[in-house]
Amino acid sequence: MTNPRKKRQTSNGKYIKSIVYGGLDGIVTTFAVVAGSVGGELSLNVILILGFSNLLADGFSMAVGDYLSTKSQNEYEKMTWQKEQLEIVNHHEKEVKRMMESFVDQGVDKEDANVIVKTLAKYEKPFINQVWKEKYGSDSTEQLPLKNALATFLSFSLFGVVPLLTYVFSLGLPILVQNSFFIASMLTGITLFILGAVKSKINQSNWLKSGIEMLVVGGLAAVVAYIVGVILGSL
Repeated sequence: MTNPRKKRQTSNGKYIKSIVYGGLDGIVTTFAVVAGSVGGELSLNVILILGFSNLLADGFSMAVGDYLSTKSQNEYEKMTWQKEQLEIVNHHEKEVKRMMESFVDQGVDKEDANVIVKTLAKYEKPFINQVWKEKYGSDSTEQLPLKNALATFLSFSLFGVVPLLTYVFSLGLPILVQNSFFIASMLTGITLFILGAVKSKINQSNWLKSGIEMLVVGGLAAVVAYIVGVILGSL
């Protein structure tokens, strides 16, 4: 039987990934737009227009992509699950024998393994679920495309707005205009490092290395965008 707790953990893990990766894409993309605009010496109003239009358009695009990919994955897993169930039913005795051998290989006494497997085999659904887990390492779980898409869009928008905050506040505080790009760079750098560190929890990697890696990647994207802005602005 599918474990409800495990299903929640799988779903929550997917949401965390959508939030982290959506946030990383959002902040890197928007900061690159800001850097390119600054390099091209565009006005404050133009930077805000380009920044927010890009933020909303790319955020929606990513959400749609997440929705479609999750939906396709669900459909594929459902099809695989149905085929596997049919395969198990058609080769019931073969699967019983294979499962008994698996238990014996794990150190279970042969007679005990026989009792365990034959008892489980009386109940079709639990038996099919156990065979699936042994073959694929987990229960069959269905993710929610709309919730994943919403998590991606909100995360992309929330973190993507960080590079634009200074420019928004500059509209009412002219004193910020002169150092707006520097302040935006600092805010973006700090946020990138934090997101990179959080990403390490998903990838099970070193948080410091992951944080620095994201900071460098975001910085390189901004440098490239800034150079392109300078070149295009001089034409």
